[in-house]
Amino acid sequence: MKHWTLDDIPWQRFDPTRLDANLVAVAKAASLVERNSADYAEYLCNVFADDPAFQAAAREWAVEEVQHGEALGRWSEMADPGFNFEESMARFRAGYRIPVEAAESVRGSRTGELTARCVVETGTSSFYSALRDASNEPVLKIICARIAGDEFRHYKLFYTHMERYLVLEKPSRLRRVLVAVGRFRETDDDELAFAYHCANDGEAFYNRKASAAAYAARAYRCYRPDHVQRAVAMILKATGISPQGRVGSMATKLVWRHLQRQTRVPLAA
Repeated sequence: MKHWTLDDIPWQRFDPTRLDANLVAVAKAASLVERNSADYAEYLCNVFADDPAFQAAAREWAVEEVQHGEALGRWSEMADPGFNFEESMARFRAGYRIPVEAAESVRGSRTGELTARCVVETGTSSFYSALRDASNEPVLKIICARIAGDEFRHYKLFYTHMERYLVLEKPSRLRRVLVAVGRFRETDDDELAFAYHCANDGEAFYNRKASAAAYAARAYRCYRPDHVQRAVAMILKATGISPQGRVGSMATKLVWRHLQRQTRVPLAA
């Protein structure tokens, strides 16, 4: 059940004088990734083929994720009249597909899959919180606040199901950490780079490295230390490690330094 709809967004409050072109570019890319979530739900339902409770949760999750894309797409078309959400989405889907036919998790186990999903929801909840706080445009702030709230709930959803599979599969803590680290490193993968390209570069030749750098330079500038600290705590919780103490502090510093390195790319890239 959706916790909000597009009709709940006060679109009439849109203020073009408060736009930041860099945040518009990031929001356009995010709209494509979010809208594509139906494919992930299909993949998850295949992986959890004998778990109807999780399948139902995954389908409900996808409905909310698709709505995120619709909201961001509508806002992006208002912010950039030259942006066509549906055409950009068609380009994105033509060039990027996940293995929906997979019958087993690419993470090696169902616990691993759910751990990875917790990492993803951590990333999205922190990203939309950061985008909300960085934007001065009132409608984007409201949309991002709504989405961030959904993503925090989605983290809890996947974490709750992960707890069930921890009892059944009993993976080692090291294995869970490796899955989380691997998924975190995939934030630099082709999906976001290609989405940025499709949303912002039109028919130009796709340069993965340049698109990834352009996205990171704009998106990661939104983050503040408190966003990173909360995200690290959520990831550590998903791996069974207490976020308190030295481990949490060291991990937060490493992630913050990683984000800062990414923002050194000139915004003209």
